[in-house]
Formats: sequence, structure tokens, C-alpha cells
Amino acid sequence: MSWNDFYQRRDILEAALRQAGHHPSDPLSLDEIPGATKYFATEAELLVALQYKWSQVFSGHLRAEMADPDYADQDLALDRVDAVTRAWNRATAEHETLRAVLDAALERCPALLPSHEAELRTLALTAGLADGNEPTAEITKVGSAFATLLRHGRQAKPARRRSPMGHLLRLLAPSA
Repeated sequence: MSWNDFYQRRDILEAALRQAGHHPSDPLSLDEIPGATKYFATEAELLVALQYKWSQVFSGHLRAEMADPDYADQDLALDRVDAVTRAWNRATAEHETLRAVLDAALERCPALLPSHEAELRTLALTAGLADGNEPTAEITKVGSAFATLLRHGRQAKPARRRSPMGHLLRLLAPSA
């Protein structure tokens, strides 16, 4: 794939999300997206490309949360569930339409299932809710339950990140 193809595909994905903005649960019409039929033969191919985009976005947020410098060189353990929750909430807030399109398309597009199930396992394992030695189906179930909580808990205000240094400063200077 040339750089030109890369940029054209990226523009098509953005156009698809703009089209889906008002009705993310509706199927995506390739004919209504300029250039889409040149790069994607079916809606399923377009959705798989959107799933890949989501995977990149979410994994970036996840890596940033798991490598939080506030917890570096500290004896305090990173609360993995909170870190995964923050990553999910930030990625979803920044890419709300993308997440809504993928959630709505999951039932009508079986090609999304392998990536979706891998994402569920990533959620469970990264949050520490499952162990890599457990059966794959069980890890997927745990991830599915956690994802459901994440989706329905978005209305709740996320827990405030606590910096150990900030806590120490407040103890030393109560007015801080």
C-alpha cells in the first residue's frame, strides 16, 4: 500500500464516521462515502478497518495508563481496574461515534467477532480480572462482563487519579 492509498483509506474511514454520526446503529453505505468502493468491497471490510482503528486508539490509551509515571518508583501498586477504566473512558470519549458504530455492527458483522473477543480478553487480562492460564472462553466472558460495566458506567464520574506525591504535599502543607 502506498502512502497515497494509506491517506485515502484514512479519509474514507473519517468520512464513514461522519456519515454515521447521527445514526451510528445504521449500516454504512459504501456508495454514499466518496471513494469507499475503491478500497472496500463490503461494509464488513470497512467495519474491520474501523475496528483496527479503534484497537490502535484504545491500546494507545491503555499503554499510557499502564505506564503512568505517577506510579514509577513507588511501592504503591497501580490499580489496574481503574487504569483500564480510565483508558476505556478516554478512548470512548474521544471516539464516541467509532465505538457506537462498532457496538451496533457487532451482531450484523461476524467478521468483527475475532477482534472483539481479543479486545475483551485484553480488558480482562490487563485489568487483572483474569489470568492467562484460564481457558480462553472464560477470559472472554470475564472481559465481556467488564466491558458491559464500562459501557454502562460511563455516566458515572471516573475516580480521580491520586498522586502519592500530591498526598504527601497535602500532609506537609495542609493549605496546599
